This record gives sequence, structure tokens and C-alpha cells, in this order.
Amino acid sequence: MPVKNRLADMHGEITKWRRHLHAHPELMYDVQETAAFVVDRLKEFGVDEITPGIGKTGVVAVIRGKTDTKGRVVGLRADMDALPIEEATGLDYASTVSGKMHACGHDGHTSMLLGAAQYLAETRNFDGTVVLIFQPAEEGGAGGLAMCQDGLMERWGIQEVYGMHNMPGLPVGEFAIRPGALLASSDEFEIVVTGKGGHAAAPHDAVDTTLVASHIVVALQSVVSRTVDPIKRVVLTVGTFDTDSVASNVIAHTVRLQGTVRTLDPEYRKIAEERVRRIGEDMASAFGAEAKVTWTPGYPATVNSDAETAFAAEAAEAVAGKVNDNTDPIMPSEDFAYMLEERPGAYIFIGNGDTAMCHHPEYNFDDDAIPAGCSWFAELVERRMPVA
Repeated sequence: MPVKNRLADMHGEITKWRRHLHAHPELMYDVQETAAFVVDRLKEFGVDEITPGIGKTGVVAVIRGKTDTKGRVVGLRADMDALPIEEATGLDYASTVSGKMHACGHDGHTSMLLGAAQYLAETRNFDGTVVLIFQPAEEGGAGGLAMCQDGLMERWGIQEVYGMHNMPGLPVGEFAIRPGALLASSDEFEIVVTGKGGHAAAPHDAVDTTLVASHIVVALQSVVSRTVDPIKRVVLTVGTFDTDSVASNVIAHTVRLQGTVRTLDPEYRKIAEERVRRIGEDMASAFGAEAKVTWTPGYPATVNSDAETAFAAEAAEAVAGKVNDNTDPIMPSEDFAYMLEERPGAYIFIGNGDTAMCHHPEYNFDDDAIPAGCSWFAELVERRMPVA
């Protein structure tokens, strides 16, 4: 791959950074050591500004180019947090913290952006300003939203923003992207069904919440199959079914269901909520029970803007020789979506090869992807802000 020579030379050092971060995972907003590591590296590189504590524990840094004739400001983002998973890789740099693991590759994302930062701080071969965004709490904590609420875009004058995520199954160092919705929104629901508990031998004296909840689970499948346009993408999953009794001869008084709804389309996000509420409440009522439905909004869909997607694809093609610029969207969610709601930009996948999937205890970021990932960040900056 035609990666930048300087970044190819830095491969070994960046790999050391990545493996250090892998061995010392931190969760959600509690990423003080990771943020401190990032700050220390940025100081070594001689970036122009470093501001910690954005979005609680995020880090923002600034690198100014050789010139600034057009006032363009580009943001580059990487996530820093790990997952509450017990690692099962057996690697010599495996997690040293029980129950915590970089099972999604954020150690790789952070290290690749650090590598690009060192290159950009050394060369400054661009006209404008780069804002580096190191974000906490992507894994369920909405750290991207927290950074935006702290004035990320306004304080640093960011005009467009870009991010990257590794993709198991895509060959190492290759890239995939698409304009429009790339990842789904993710909302959660809880349905608590209350009936009348009783003895299993006398069901006529009870209101069987297990039966009621079972009918609700089945009926919820019609939300996608009979409400959604067949060419649209919506996923509804009931993940838990908990009764307040574990005895085989007891009819439970309450049952608690929990699930998730994912969609690429904001219209169906609203429709799904309405249908889940109606099915839960009305189905329970039909059986003489009651249902309380709680809907918890999560991340919005990650939607790439057209022009910035084209810029990102051009940079990827320059690095890798080719790019899939119309990859299929997928249904996981990503809180980079909040940044894309604030500013135009794009999110791109980089191949992680034939590895375990993200969020698996045997997953590991492939260090061979580092030169391509760093080069993409750097190439994007130099193409978006060429020196006159």
C-alpha cells in the first residue's frame, strides 16, 4: 500500500503505544490514564494546543499548518474507552485489568490518530487547522454528545469532522464507506407486565403474566414484518425475559422484558416506539393485565454527508489503491453520530482482517492496519487543506 513513508517508519512505535493501551483498558468516562497517555504523547509531538477535560475526560488538541489562507478547520476523532469484558486472547500484552478489555479496537483508533498527529505536527504540510478529538465513553456513555455539549464544535471552530472504525472481515488496510446512513440508531425499551400471581394448579384464579408477556414478544415481531417497508432496515430484539418467580409451580405476578430497536431511518425510529408502546399496553389489557412501557432513546443513526464522504473515499483510495465507496450499512450504533449532527463529515471503516468480531473476548486489533489508518488521517488533511 502507498502509505506515507514516515508513518511506515513509525509503525513499530505506534504498535507499542497500541499494545500499552490494550494492556491498560479503562471504561466509559473513567479514562484518566488513557487521556494522560494521549496528552503526554501530544506534548512530545509539539502540537500547538492541548485541552483536557472536554466531555468530562476527553482531550482536544490543535495543530496549525504551514499557512492558513482560507481559515479551514478539520476535526479528526478517535474513541478511547474499552468494554466490560474478560479478555480471552492469551496475548502477552492482554488486559491487566480483570473484567475490562479493548474488545472493539479503540486502542487502535487512538493510536492511529496519535500517529497521524505526530506526522502532521512534524510536517505541517497543510493550509489551515487540524483539531484532534480523543473521546471517552463511546461504549454506551454518549461521550461524543458530552463533548459536543461542552462546545467542541464552536470553541474550536470545527467546520467538518471525520472518524474511523476497524472492521473485522474486511481485508487489513482496505477501506469501506458510503454516503448517507452507515450505522443504525439504537434505542432501548422495557416492558413490565403486571397481572395476578398464583398457584400453577389454579391458573383461573390468576392473571398469567408469563403468558401475557409471551404474546407481547411474539406480537412485537410484527413491528418489522408488518409495519416497516420491506426495503428499509429495522431490527427489533427482545433480549431479556425475567419473571419475579423462579419456581415451576408459581404463576408470576410480574414479568420484565427488555429489548432494543435499531433503524437507519428516523421516521421508523418514531414509528417503532409508537408500535412497541401500543402492542405492550394493549396486549396486556386484552388479557386483563397491565403493562408499563419505558422507551430510552439511544444514539442516532450515523449519517455521512455526501461531499465529505467523497473526500474521505478519495483519501482512502490514495492510501490503499482502492476503496469500496458504497458499502452496505450495518446495524450497530456509534456515537460519532452526534458529531455528524453538529457538522458535515464522514465515518469510514478500515479492514481488520480475519479476526473475531468486535465485542468478542477473543477480538484483537490488527497492528498491520496502523500505517494505512494513520496515512488516511494524514492524507485526508493534506487533501482537504492543500498548501497553496
